[in-house]
Amino acid sequence: MDPDEGINVLGEVLEPCSRDPVTGFFRDGHCNTCATDVGSHTVCAVMTAEFLAYSKYVGNDLSTPRPEYRFAGLRPGDRWCLCASRFMQAHEEGCAPRVNLAATHIRASDIVPLDVLKLYG
Repeated sequence: MDPDEGINVLGEVLEPCSRDPVTGFFRDGHCNTCATDVGSHTVCAVMTAEFLAYSKYVGNDLSTPRPEYRFAGLRPGDRWCLCASRFMQAHEEGCAPRVNLAATHIRASDIVPLDVLKLYG
């Protein structure tokens, strides 16, 4: 399973999202994707307390450490490759996090309109 071409929503080479904590569908620090990434982990989001609370509320607890997965839990300010549909849901609920556009894969725009992503960039 090779990643799709690493192009960001600005049409440039995809920049890293985070290596600490390490993120991405491929756990390579980039919001790369491929056909088997059904969640489309393509939005490089900058975590906020509000978004982390929202994500936990809707059933995706990103803030609680899970040592069995070598996951320390996210804190405000951490960058994370977020599922595009979760980002869109948070946008519609008024609590979407900021976005690093240079590190957000072009495939995110299949789910989240580019003008919406740019609102948070």
